[in-house]
Amino acid sequence: GKDRLIFILRIFALASEAKRPSLGVDVISLNGKWQLMNSNSSVSVSAEVPGCVHTTLQRQGFISQDPYYRFNDLAYRWISLDNWTYTTSFSVPSHVRGKGKAVLVFEGVDTVSTISLNGLTIGKTDNMFRRYDFDVTGLLKDEENVLQVWIMSAVTYASQRSHAHTEYRVPPDCPPPVQKGECHVNFIRKAQSSFSWDWGPSFPTLGIWKGVRLEVFNTSRVLSYTTSPKYGTHTYFVSLWWPFGHGEQFLYYLTIDVSLEGGETFNVAFRTVELVQEPIPSSPGLSFYFRINGKPIFLKGSNWIPVHAFQDQVTTDMITILLRSAQKANMNALRVWGGGVYEQDIFYSLCDMYGIMIWQDFMFACALYPTEKDFIQTVREEVTQQVRRLKSHPSVVIWSGNNENEAAIATDWFNIPVTVRPLYVKDYVHLYVENIRDIVLQEDSTRPFLVSSPTNGVESEKEGWVAKDPYDPHYGDTHFYSYYKDCWDWTAFPRTRFASEYGFQSWPSLSTLSKVSVSSDWDFSSNFSAHRQHHEDGNQQMLKQAELHYILPNSTDPLQKYRDTIYITQVMQAQCVKIQTEFYRRSRSDIVEGKGHTMGTLYWQLNDIWQGPSWSSVEFGGKWKMLHYWATDFYAPILSAGVEDKGDLLIYGCFATLTVKLHSWSSFNAVCSLESNVTTIKAGGSTLVFQYSISALLTQCGNCTRRSCIVTFHLSSPEGQMISPHNHIFLSSPRYAEGLQKPNITVRTIHSHPPPPPLIYYIPEMCFFTNRDVTERKELVLKVLNPSTN
Repeated sequence: GKDRLIFILRIFALASEAKRPSLGVDVISLNGKWQLMNSNSSVSVSAEVPGCVHTTLQRQGFISQDPYYRFNDLAYRWISLDNWTYTTSFSVPSHVRGKGKAVLVFEGVDTVSTISLNGLTIGKTDNMFRRYDFDVTGLLKDEENVLQVWIMSAVTYASQRSHAHTEYRVPPDCPPPVQKGECHVNFIRKAQSSFSWDWGPSFPTLGIWKGVRLEVFNTSRVLSYTTSPKYGTHTYFVSLWWPFGHGEQFLYYLTIDVSLEGGETFNVAFRTVELVQEPIPSSPGLSFYFRINGKPIFLKGSNWIPVHAFQDQVTTDMITILLRSAQKANMNALRVWGGGVYEQDIFYSLCDMYGIMIWQDFMFACALYPTEKDFIQTVREEVTQQVRRLKSHPSVVIWSGNNENEAAIATDWFNIPVTVRPLYVKDYVHLYVENIRDIVLQEDSTRPFLVSSPTNGVESEKEGWVAKDPYDPHYGDTHFYSYYKDCWDWTAFPRTRFASEYGFQSWPSLSTLSKVSVSSDWDFSSNFSAHRQHHEDGNQQMLKQAELHYILPNSTDPLQKYRDTIYITQVMQAQCVKIQTEFYRRSRSDIVEGKGHTMGTLYWQLNDIWQGPSWSSVEFGGKWKMLHYWATDFYAPILSAGVEDKGDLLIYGCFATLTVKLHSWSSFNAVCSLESNVTTIKAGGSTLVFQYSISALLTQCGNCTRRSCIVTFHLSSPEGQMISPHNHIFLSSPRYAEGLQKPNITVRTIHSHPPPPPLIYYIPEMCFFTNRDVTERKELVLKVLNPSTN
């Protein structure tokens, strides 16, 4: 039975980020009320720890408005340019005073600080992503102890470090002006997007963003556990963890008791993951796909950015809503992007339960980085701690060293002279290969490691870790963006092995924007609209792309025109990402001119960090954009996808009968209907199930023309049950549609709180899916969040 599980358990009694207070230790929490003061003492308020300065000032009424409101990212810039001091006092209970060892533990300080106890400096921090332990044995008083954390402006520190690096430039110096950001973020180990990004604000936060505690003990303490479950064949007594849509997510309770004081229970799971890079018949280059438990898996998902600029504002509910939205859209994978933060424990625990695979970047993005000894040392500790914290999660299927930094060197983003390029390549290899990769391979043998994304994988390694063309579709993964070319032209997309970034911008709904704006802002040409757009020429790119196929809003009512403009950007985004994603899904089984065999699509991006235009499919606050509703269809387990090619209508699908209908724009009744024969293909693939000349199809359907009719289609089982979402293909741009009428729609609210969506499990060999009892999953959620309820 299952009590015969065989596994290898490694216990590390080393410095590492622990999920809970250490065993065999008396713990005194120092979370709660502290005092916060700025550099000249003009601001002195009560503060919560964990927390940050911005949030504290808002809660205490020192700043009256939400930092996200209108132009406050500029108005409150002074907060990030000042230095701040957190102070608290505490006493040590009498029953622990006699113990021999005392350690102050800071789970996370943002970012550069000097820490003192009773007036004596006990240590410094310079890395937001690290836990710090400071030995305070012999420094504690029986009565009141005063603990101070002096935090330096991250902007000032980054500038000083950059200017001290005089030997050669480490670009980029500053973000583009449109981002209204701060400079030299690559010189500080902090969320890179906190100095601004093309989808988010500049809020270089300061604070004690994770817990603080005093640990007192006599002999030794176990700081963390990590497991490496291993097994031979898929043995009858082990139930495996599978990605969503491919099976159950079995999690086992593991209790560890090392004869200290009590034990600890947490979850383990059994699964294997391989990144397969091998020759493909009839194609130069190599494959690039994930094999989970020996089975090739097509990754369907998106990219994850920080949920909030102020991490103390991120709640379990926010994370849960976003992850459930991803699963509801049939996603089985998310990429935690390298310019943000390593996410909270609850994020990975929920992904374990939901079957959402995680591509985990290390926190380096779109920049080159210094390689001074102290910088490398803090990075090494950061990587060690994060790998040990996260490696027990079955949802984490791959580590990646950085976001786009190989491409930055290879395609010369920063205008580096050819003569000095080898120096930058050397630094790149030193940081990501000789340090980060080396640590990951030592700490974790259970999952693959990539040096960058995009990359050519093993081909990049052969070329000295920086490939001549990291975007080569014959290898690895690709990022692809094209805003002015017609997104309906599927022939312009790279037929890549794996699409890990692609997308189009849209604006969030007025209900979301209205929370941080006033009515005078509600115009596409307003100062607010320009200020909120952090992507160069982004607002015009959206309109130009939409204008290719839709009539742009022209209402004489300014507010209605603004609403309509927001709407048309979401229509454009949804249609563009749908076309591109369906192209990648049907390219799974294709090899065309040596390109294809696509095995993953992660569009950019899932979520928003604030209320503004971005590539997201879910708005800040959790509201779905049109794109996310469409994602539930184009990521459906069974998909029929249509395309026009050289005058023919081609539709791809799986073991099923295809029904094709032509509708006129003026009626819901079909003008005509056709059915294909039942087509059988290998599970998980896609094949051509319908091919018909469009001109012949229109002739056969009476009075239909390209402008007057639209094609819809869906797949049915041999028994006649519909098994794929309805899909469509336009034969001409909707802006030229003939007979289109204004809808007469009445909306009535049925549920104030909709019921939780069902969990869907797909069995590809049989081409159908079933629902699992939601109550059972709710109980599982509670057990994972609180194992003592088992």
